[in-house]
Amino acid sequence: MIHFVKKALADIRSNRFLNFITIITISLSILIVSVFLLFFENTSRMIESWNQGGRVMIYLKNDFTLDMLPDLKKKINAMGETEVMIYIPKSYALERLKKTMSSQSTFLKTLKDNPLPDAMDIRMKSNNSFEKIQKFAQSIKAIEIVEDVEYGQSWLGRFLKIFNLFKITGYAMCSLFFLIALFITANTVRLAFYSRQLEVEIMRLVGATETFIKAPFYVEGLLQGFFGGIIGLATLLISYLMIAPGVTQNIASYIYFDIRFLSVQMILLIIFGSTFLGWFGCYLSLKQLLK
Repeated sequence: MIHFVKKALADIRSNRFLNFITIITISLSILIVSVFLLFFENTSRMIESWNQGGRVMIYLKNDFTLDMLPDLKKKINAMGETEVMIYIPKSYALERLKKTMSSQSTFLKTLKDNPLPDAMDIRMKSNNSFEKIQKFAQSIKAIEIVEDVEYGQSWLGRFLKIFNLFKITGYAMCSLFFLIALFITANTVRLAFYSRQLEVEIMRLVGATETFIKAPFYVEGLLQGFFGGIIGLATLLISYLMIAPGVTQNIASYIYFDIRFLSVQMILLIIFGSTFLGWFGCYLSLKQLLK
C-alpha cells in the first residue's frame, strides 16, 4: 500500500498543474455544496425551533366580556393543541405599548379611548408543523367571539416557499458541480494514464495484475478528492468565521438565532463524499481505458 501511495504522490508531482486544477475544481464543488448544506442546516434548525415554540395570538371582538372567557378557554382546550394560554386585557396591552414606545412617540399618551382589542397568547405543544399550526389557527378563527388570529402566516408562508425553491435550486446546483468535478477528475486520470501508457504496457508484459496497475491511479483519485474536500471546507470555515458574527448580530434584533457551522457528522460525510468522488472519477476513466 505504501508503494501505491508513493507512486500516486510521484504522479501528482510530475503533473502538478493538471492535478492542481482537478483539486481546485473538486474544492470549488465541495464549497458550493457545503454552502447550501450550511444554509439548509441552519434554516431547518430555525424552522424546527419556531415550530417547537409555535405561538398563536388571538384578537377578540369589541363586545367580548370576562364572562365569556371560561367558555372560550374551554373551546380552545378542546382542540387539544394548547400548552399555555394567557389572557391579555386591552388595558394591559395599552400600558405595555406605552412603555415600549415612550421614548419614540407621544401620540399614545394623548389617547382617550383604548383602540386595542382584548387578546389571548397561546403557546402550542411541541413538534407542530406549520400546516398543523395553520389548521389550529383556522379552527380558532371559526369561534364567534374571535375577531382575528395571527401566527406569522404571512412571513412564514412566504419564507417556506422561498426555502423550498432554494432547496430545489441547491440540489440542482450541487448535482451540476458534482458532475463537473467528476468529469474533470476522470479526464485527469485519463491524461495521467496516457502519459504512463508505455509503462503500463511494459507492466502488463511482465505479468503485473490489473489491480497492481490500477491501484496508483485509484490512490491518486482518492488523494485528489480528499484534498479537494479539505480545501473546500477550510475555505467555507474561513468565510463563516468572517461573516457569521455580523449576520448573527444583524438578525438578533428580530429573532434570537445563532448561526452554527456544519455538524461534525456533516463534515465527515462531505469529506467522505469528496474522497469517493475522486475515486469514482478514476474508476469510470479506468473502466474505459483498461478493458
